[in-house]
Amino acid sequence: MDIFSGLIQGFSVALTPMNLAMCFLGCVLGTVVGVLPGLGPPATIAMLLPLTFKMDPTGAMIMLAGIYYGAKYGGSTTAILLNVPGESASVATCLDGYQMARKGRAGAALGISAIASFIAGTFGVVALMLVAPPLAKLTLAFSAPEYFALMVLGLAMVVLLAGNSLTKALLAMLVGLWIAGMGTDLFTATSRFTFGQTAMLGGIEFVIVAIGIFAVGEVMANMEPSKPVDMLAVPKGLKNLMPTWQDMKDCRFAFVNGSVVGFLVGILPGAGATISSFLSYGIEKSVSRHPEKFGTGVIEGVAAPEAANNADTAGAMVPLLTLGIPGSGTTAILLAALVLWGFKPGPLFIEESPALFWGLVASMYIGNVVLLILNLPLVALFAQLLRMPGYVMYPLILGVSMVGVYASGSSIFALGLLVGFGLVGYAMRKLDFPTAPLILGLVLGDAMEKALRQSLMMSQGNLSILFRPIPAVLLLIAAFLLIVPLVKKFNAVRVQVIDPEA
Repeated sequence: MDIFSGLIQGFSVALTPMNLAMCFLGCVLGTVVGVLPGLGPPATIAMLLPLTFKMDPTGAMIMLAGIYYGAKYGGSTTAILLNVPGESASVATCLDGYQMARKGRAGAALGISAIASFIAGTFGVVALMLVAPPLAKLTLAFSAPEYFALMVLGLAMVVLLAGNSLTKALLAMLVGLWIAGMGTDLFTATSRFTFGQTAMLGGIEFVIVAIGIFAVGEVMANMEPSKPVDMLAVPKGLKNLMPTWQDMKDCRFAFVNGSVVGFLVGILPGAGATISSFLSYGIEKSVSRHPEKFGTGVIEGVAAPEAANNADTAGAMVPLLTLGIPGSGTTAILLAALVLWGFKPGPLFIEESPALFWGLVASMYIGNVVLLILNLPLVALFAQLLRMPGYVMYPLILGVSMVGVYASGSSIFALGLLVGFGLVGYAMRKLDFPTAPLILGLVLGDAMEKALRQSLMMSQGNLSILFRPIPAVLLLIAAFLLIVPLVKKFNAVRVQVIDPEA
């Protein structure tokens, strides 16, 4: 079956009334899940999975997939309005999205987020349709050494997130790596950095650290007596709330960058949307004519990571459907659902189950349109939340944060950790330490350690395995990213010593 006839069959399946309803329901649930921090697509899909066993598998898969990519749309809402990342992939959006909200451009940030998500989501579906089988075979070339090098490249992006001080950024990243190492070592089953607390044997949930550092830390900084506790500026009129044509023009490369990077990283099992969003943000900053403005409310800093984390969703479907390899917790649950329904994801999946594959692809086209229609009209409504005075806004942020953390950890100890990381986030703001590098180290640390130790087990301790062609190229790029700023700083110091008046 060729692509064109397959797509026609897919739309004939997806456009049936029941499957359309399932697509709409999945998109709505996904948006709500994305807005609520701590819940997340994996938990939601796992809770709904038993209800799908008596449903038509195609309709059920369309609904569950809608929750998956719909959550990417919703995750940006609290990140932009409240500085509360709904999920790990939304952290990069916080960097400029929340600053745009503080400048009275929350509507433009929400609007460009929805538009970037639509463009990248559509691109991802087209790429899934056209290049799924060959790209799936390409991902087989990636094993532990390649993944380790990819993680190192991701950590090298700390240079682009450093702000005023590379030293402070590296220190923050090391703290993030240390937090990632807390818990039980999977290789030796010994505990590390748990301080005698059995509740920490499973490690520290990402959502606790991210919400504590970003949301609680921000609230504490804004509640200082020296700062006015008032509402943020929100312009009146829908026209002033939507992105302008100049905004769209400024984001044209960000759309392309995020779409391509997100999809390519998405097809690598285990890489994840967080890596793709940070990589896309870093690339956007590195090619920008005004990189110093990133982190202060630049609209490209919202468009790039939002595009990346949505394209990543379609990319993650490639190894799931064509190889039967899940790349994340969500796709692992989707794989379990397919197996329970009697399907066999793998190289023959498209030929053996064309109605399900093409129906799912077509539903993702439809779902992206549904999500755009759902999200754009809500921009004005969401933006009005910023009109609330500080004495209402800050308790709301703390309430949302506590509910999100309790939903993920279900313990008072988790709430205590939230307070602790809130204090860390407040201290980092007072001492001018960038917070994004800490989150980057936390996200990548665990996966990088596993990949390195698996690589050394494969080579019986020989480090030469890390210098195979693909990992060698990635490690060279990472080294280049880290060395160039150091050389520039050295040259600046040397010039200052030679000519103090320069």
